[in-house]
Amino acid sequence: MKTSKILSVAIVLIILFTSFTEQKPRILIIGDSISNGYMPFVEKYFADKAIVKHNPGNAQHSGFGLQKIREWIGDEKWDIIQFNWGLHDLCYRSPQSKVYGNRDKINGKITFTPEEYGKNLEELVLRLKKTGAKLIFATTTYVPQGEAGRFTDDVKRYNDLALNIMKKHNIQVNSLNNISKKIHKKHLLAEGDVHYSARGYELLAEPVIEIITKNL
Repeated sequence: MKTSKILSVAIVLIILFTSFTEQKPRILIIGDSISNGYMPFVEKYFADKAIVKHNPGNAQHSGFGLQKIREWIGDEKWDIIQFNWGLHDLCYRSPQSKVYGNRDKINGKITFTPEEYGKNLEELVLRLKKTGAKLIFATTTYVPQGEAGRFTDDVKRYNDLALNIMKKHNIQVNSLNNISKKIHKKHLLAEGDVHYSARGYELLAEPVIEIITKNL
């Protein structure tokens, strides 16, 4: 009898916990390795406020996004989706390059031209809008001079193109590019590297947390 009562109480607690969890806002972040870097800080901040998920691994370029977007969204109901592509799209790669990721902006081939990127991004936006979630586009972060596979000036071209698409679809923009330039100067991972130190990612997480909070 005593065991039966304990089991009954446990079941009630599980139901209540499940109900509480399901009521939390659900946030999905889709992005590259930069988003993977700031993700732990975002997840920690919203631990008691929302359920925050990231697409498995690296979202890479917009072409990969088109292949995987249905899988990443799944059948779940998302309240907010922040997404970004671009850093991989504008990267030049060569099979002969021995640099990590086969990056080579001298002899390599660009992953997606601005026109191809724009076409892919347009299709991705249309698919994401079908979720009914509040959408936020994060601009491509800073590319330093000396990066092996990327040109610094290309970032503006790709971001400008993306911003026009977001304006067309009335999608909010998280201007991480402007913020990342300042953060990168003090908290870069290494010279010529697009990545950041732990402190750099922590600072990048702040504008992400801020814009998500405004939309909760």
